[in-house]
Amino acid sequence: MSREFTKVGVVGLGTMGAGIVEVFARNAIDVLAVEVDERALERGKGFLTASLDRAVSRGKMAQDDADTLRGHVTFTTDLADCADCQLVVEAVPEHLDLKKRILSTLDGIVGSDAILATNTSSLPVTEIAVATADPKRVVGMHFFNPAPVLQFVEVIKTVITADDVFEDVKALAERLGKKPVVVGDRAGFIANALLFGYLNHAVSMFESKYATREDLDAAMRFGCGYPMGPLALLDLIGLDTAYEILDTMYKQGRDRLHAPSPIIKQMVSAGLTGRKSGHGFYTYAGPSSSQVVGDSATPAADAADAAGLRPIAKVGVVGSGTMAGGIVEVFAKAGYDVIYVARGEDKVAGVRAQIEKNNARAIDKGRMTAEDAEALLGRLSGSTSRDALAEVDIVVEAIAEDLAIKQDLFRDLDRVCKAGAILATTTSSLPIIDLAAVTERPADVVGMHFFNPAQVMKLVEVVHTVATAPDVTASVVALTRAVGKHPVQCGDRSGFIVNALLFPYLNDAIKMLEAHYASADDIDTAMKTGCGLPMGPFELLDVVGLDVSLAIQRELYLEFREPGFAPAPLLEQLVQAGYLGRKTKRGFRTYA
Repeated sequence: MSREFTKVGVVGLGTMGAGIVEVFARNAIDVLAVEVDERALERGKGFLTASLDRAVSRGKMAQDDADTLRGHVTFTTDLADCADCQLVVEAVPEHLDLKKRILSTLDGIVGSDAILATNTSSLPVTEIAVATADPKRVVGMHFFNPAPVLQFVEVIKTVITADDVFEDVKALAERLGKKPVVVGDRAGFIANALLFGYLNHAVSMFESKYATREDLDAAMRFGCGYPMGPLALLDLIGLDTAYEILDTMYKQGRDRLHAPSPIIKQMVSAGLTGRKSGHGFYTYAGPSSSQVVGDSATPAADAADAAGLRPIAKVGVVGSGTMAGGIVEVFAKAGYDVIYVARGEDKVAGVRAQIEKNNARAIDKGRMTAEDAEALLGRLSGSTSRDALAEVDIVVEAIAEDLAIKQDLFRDLDRVCKAGAILATTTSSLPIIDLAAVTERPADVVGMHFFNPAQVMKLVEVVHTVATAPDVTASVVALTRAVGKHPVQCGDRSGFIVNALLFPYLNDAIKMLEAHYASADDIDTAMKTGCGLPMGPFELLDVVGLDVSLAIQRELYLEFREPGFAPAPLLEQLVQAGYLGRKTKRGFRTYA
């Protein structure tokens, strides 16, 4: 690194700016923290103090280290004090004219060798740069919130950024313990370009009343392992900030998926900007509080436990694959008598053998007693005849994802099962109403979509069709809770909640790779370290299977006819070549 960076400036001390100040000071770099007036300066000091006090109280930082850190920070309201800084990072609100004015002013203050950086998450860095007399020294340095915690930093190189400038900034980011990725100047860069399409789609689901805010957020937390649900995350980011990012991305790319959902602008106009105002999609204990409090939209805790639920004591499961076996185990472990039906005696024995193996593993790890394992097995009854399901209270099918095969099964279940029995399907993509329509009891048909592995994953999507009786939906919600799972409710449309939000995001990542904007490794790094996701999109695609991913994406495209949902050509080509991911040892990556 050719520049030393012993003193840096940070302009703008909101949550993000104060976090950036802390990052530099934690690494023994002197920081000049700049705000527009004394009131804003005191607010910025408060953000830094609260962060350090929190770190000390949680044992993540010694008090002496916090005091030393504070010694590296000098506060000021005068930009001219930045004259001897080797780097100045602006972190003011996402307004293009404001950022241009600040960097233009700084350009006349700092030394000729100093670097000017913008923390913009969506605005064109090139346009900000040309507002200065020396645009070659302007670079994007996009931290993620909370800056002291998240490792990812996007270093945005414009077509006029000098090579030594972005190389020095990248090296500085590494010195700070971050994982920098250099990208070109494109709306949203990597992380926001992928993240905000997903967030906007979730808002559309909420706006259309397809699912509640609680169910949307729970679906992505429990179904995908995301640290936060989309609406809670938008409240954290700020709906005003989200609107500006989406609007900028839409104006640059004209992608309808980035056109801000109308409700976002309405909420911003009403002052409902999220946590910082105390009200957004959720209501908080006060401005800048993270504590969610109940409001008029908060569902009653016992909403699914009302009188009139159908009694369920005996459960049937059809299928013998991994998912079916997992569902059998879930119900039996929860104390239900389970009759499972498979195509042959070997399949019936195979389900029981797998459960016995799982029980033995649980006993070895001290998670189950031998007595409990024996009792669980005693609640199982396997059969090769569907007639064995005649007296069950609910049947859950978990057979192949083929509409014709499932329809044949539902015709037979309609014949076999007693009046009032619920017929449930675990389909992840097929129209449930097409299964209900072949029966004489469409009101009794519902989706009960478990996630794999069913024994581990807490989420179950309870999917009602236009014909499903309310007491059927409520009964399945209650049953889901009774087996220790978290139910979310939605209507019968392709992808339900999780897949409808997840796969367009994965498809967008493929398009980004296809456009040679960033590598698969850089995109995975961005989403894991920048957004805290458990897996990057290409890691996840290879695990799911590219053929499965393509099939789901095709279903979404056919259902919604949204041009942005059309499967990426690269995905089509990889599937045609037989590169399906981990199961073929080659997908977006090659495996041993």
